[in-house]
Amino acid sequence: CICAWPEKGPVTAPVTTCDINDSLLSDPLAVSGCEESGSAFMCSSQSPWAVDEKLAYGFPPVRIAGQTESDWGCACYELTFTSGPAQGKKWLVQATNTGGDLGSNHFDIAIPGGGVGIFNGCTPTGTRPPDGWGDRYGGIRENTCYELPAPLQPGCEWRFDWFQNSDNQTVDFDPSGMPC
Repeated sequence: CICAWPEKGPVTAPVTTCDINDSLLSDPLAVSGCEESGSAFMCSSQSPWAVDEKLAYGFPPVRIAGQTESDWGCACYELTFTSGPAQGKKWLVQATNTGGDLGSNHFDIAIPGGGVGIFNGCTPTGTRPPDGWGDRYGGIRENTCYELPAPLQPGCEWRFDWFQNSDNQTVDFDPSGMPC
């Protein structure tokens, strides 16, 4: 989580990270859970959630064309989905991480049960399936959120309720960001 590290963005306090049990860590320099010896993971409180039928919040990894990590790190964006089942809905996000595997102008929606992708932070935990739940890329394909630990279930349900199980949506957004 780049925003947990000091001086990665113009913020008053770093984004919190959690240990394997979803308890807050006090050390903003804790090693990422994606590393073999890592102890820092995204907290379940950073799962996406809906405000109403047309608006939701979340914390995705981001990569913006023509910018650097320090430009987009911790920045906020308003995304409007322009395709698929979520078309027309708005998602307000804070970029709390970056992804080395992301393309330009890419927001990687971090959803519990949505797949672990290339940076598998689930394997070191020993309490989850080796590739998370479902497919490594894409996660579970139908609503089996009840199989996830209780703190992750609401974020997983968001995918099937508000996001309507969308996949690889296109979006409109202002790359200069917005106030957080």
